[in-house]
Amino acid sequence: MSRPVERKPKPLDVAALEALALRYVERYATSCARLTRYLERKLFERGWAEEAPPPVASTVDRLAALGYVDDRLFGDARARSLSRRGFGRRRIGEALRQAGIDESLRGELVDDVDEVAVALAFARRRRLGPFGPPSPDRAGRERAMAAFIRAGHSPHLARQIVDARTESDLPS
Repeated sequence: MSRPVERKPKPLDVAALEALALRYVERYATSCARLTRYLERKLFERGWAEEAPPPVASTVDRLAALGYVDDRLFGDARARSLSRRGFGRRRIGEALRQAGIDESLRGELVDDVDEVAVALAFARRRRLGPFGPPSPDRAGRERAMAAFIRAGHSPHLARQIVDARTESDLPS
């Protein structure tokens, strides 16, 4: 039996690069940095067919100017989504950093998160502190603390919630 011949995709040109960028932003909410990484990866995989260098930055800038890519909206949506899931400021900030959100914008978005409310939502969802079984043993307390810290909450706040016996003992 003969093996099927793998076809290498044609190298990209300006029109194909634009089409890839448009298709990506129509399918996914994204930041400028993520779109740039996507286009650079496609260029690496397929190559470039023209003499002039690929216009990745100008393509991303044009889509941002048209409003197809907006770092503020993307970052705000990502921060709200993560805070609804109970993740703390550190974890949200790291997710925004990985998405390529500028440091000053990232700081604004993280500062908008109500740390105590998010931590309490996390505790309710995970049944930790006063929302879970009464008085966990030392190992259970350490597991609860570790879960809070992995979720991006401060150790001080995690300790307050894990050590609370009733909901009235919780920080407000």
